[in-house]
Amino acid sequence: MTILVTGATANIGRKVVDHLLALGAKDVRALTNSPRKAALPEGVQVAQGYLGKPETLPAAFEGVERIYLAPMPDTVTEVLVLARAAGVRHIVDLSGEPESWWGSVSNAVEDSGMAWTHLWPADFMENTLMWSRQIHEVGIIREPHPEAASAPIAMDDIAAVAAVALLSDDHHGRAYSLGGPEILTRAELVRQLAEALGRDIAFERSSREEAIAALTPTMGETATWYVDNALSSFDPNPVGLPITSVADITGRPATTFARWATDNVVRFDLD
Repeated sequence: MTILVTGATANIGRKVVDHLLALGAKDVRALTNSPRKAALPEGVQVAQGYLGKPETLPAAFEGVERIYLAPMPDTVTEVLVLARAAGVRHIVDLSGEPESWWGSVSNAVEDSGMAWTHLWPADFMENTLMWSRQIHEVGIIREPHPEAASAPIAMDDIAAVAAVALLSDDHHGRAYSLGGPEILTRAELVRQLAEALGRDIAFERSSREEAIAALTPTMGETATWYVDNALSSFDPNPVGLPITSVADITGRPATTFARWATDNVVRFDLD
């Protein structure tokens, strides 16, 4: 059974490769646009291609039974047509609820006629890296809603769930909302991050415009979308968040934000 991991050198796809190997998968193929720079583990087949250019994919799809599908809304329908024609049976996609930003991916996967498993993650713990510049330059995080809360998840945990879903038929037709093990406010995230970094970081309630201005040097034009969509979607009193999802699916505890922050201190260094 050959499993193709798309986006195999990206943040989550690369981790999917590692988790598949750790679970004993033997026939793992990694799709990358830069095979020479991929530095993938020994034994992994490397296929050159890019989801944004479907014409590069037919050779990579040959003999593949299951695919981890990174989100690429603009070409997803064409990619899935090629996958089904090649004999692919099961798609595990990283996407979102039908009405969300990434919903077109999950809709297209369901319409493809192949078996599917959707992974719908909460906000990534890695998104806090966007605060690095504010932390180093002023020691203040500026956002409009310090009391807004979510259950942030580590990318490694998403990859672990993807690997489990790829290796079993038990997850066909399931849409998994994924979250980290704790519900944390934005202010609490800053507090735990300050503890891990060993420095004082203040949280200052700001206007929409101030938050966009603070994030733009790091996020560019995406800052406006992030403030207007992601930050505004967090609820001060969230209920029903999937805080046991990773453990339920993988059988191991999900990563806490405090653990993730401690393990990733070096990534907040601007030097």
